[in-house]
Amino acid sequence: MHIYQLSGRNMDVTDALRDYVEEKLTRLDRFSDQITEARVTLTVRDVRDAARRNRVEVQLNVPNGVIRAEEHHADMYAAIDRASDVLERQLRKFKTRYMKRRQDALPEPAPAPAEGEAQVSDDDVEDFRPEIVRQKRFDMRPMSPEDAVTQMEALSHDFYVFKNMDTGGCAVVYRRRDGNYGLIEPS
Repeated sequence: MHIYQLSGRNMDVTDALRDYVEEKLTRLDRFSDQITEARVTLTVRDVRDAARRNRVEVQLNVPNGVIRAEEHHADMYAAIDRASDVLERQLRKFKTRYMKRRQDALPEPAPAPAEGEAQVSDDDVEDFRPEIVRQKRFDMRPMSPEDAVTQMEALSHDFYVFKNMDTGGCAVVYRRRDGNYGLIEPS
């Protein structure tokens, strides 16, 4: 059984909610006994759209990554159900890839980044003075570029920074406009 943390924002977490969340997390164990930690945050928000009033955020730590779901609904229990369904699909995909990787003796080669993709014109940023408005810190676990793409998709991000297990260096995968992915690594 994995360790989980449950917290509530703008609400008290009742025993009934706590039991329901625990039941849903326990059901996820059948898909992956690789879950090392789970964080669940239940939030009640003061918004005009009642369907987005209750928010459930779940983050599952798994080997070499994170699986995350965020769902909204007018009913907190329904939001928990929706998040559980999303996590179930993601865990099924993760487990399939994990088992395939264990069976494959050779790692897949990393796709080569296209030349010139990271270039930025000085004209585009001449008048704009950006500032850092948010900082994040996270553990960089070694993983393959394919795993990094999986994590990026699970988090619904456009890019993902990771430590490449083949080279040992820091790398970035990103979603290209044509639907494919790119890999950026320092030389």
